[in-house]
Amino acid sequence: HVQLVESGGGSVQAGGSLRLSCAASGYTDSSKYMGWFRQAPGKEREGVAAIRTGVVTYYADSVKGRFTISQDNGKNTVYLQMNSLKPEDTAMYYCAAKGFGGTWREAGNWNYWGQGTQVTVS
Repeated sequence: HVQLVESGGGSVQAGGSLRLSCAASGYTDSSKYMGWFRQAPGKEREGVAAIRTGVVTYYADSVKGRFTISQDNGKNTVYLQMNSLKPEDTAMYYCAAKGFGGTWREAGNWNYWGQGTQVTVS
C-alpha cells in the first residue's frame, strides 16, 4: 500500500516559483509512475506532469517549459518545481502513483493519491 504526503504549497505572486514535494512510503510496483495533478474549483482534475521509473518525464502543454518533475529515489520523494507561475495555475495539487498501463493524463488510471496541497497565484 502506497502512502503519499504532499508539501510545499502556498501563495505566490505571478511570475514567482514554488516547489512541491511528495513523500512516498510503501513504494511498490504500483509506483512505476509518479505524477502531479491539479484541480481548480468547478473544473476536472487534470494531469500536470508525470515521471516513469524515475527517468522519463511527461508534461501538460500548459506547463511545459515552466514546471519540472523530478524524483529522488533515495528519499522516495517526487518534486514539482514550478516557475513563472500564472494565476491560472491556482489549484489544489495532488501527488499520485500508479503502475504501468493507461495514459498518464487520465486521473482514473492512477491508483494512489495524496491529500493535496493548495497553490494560489495572484
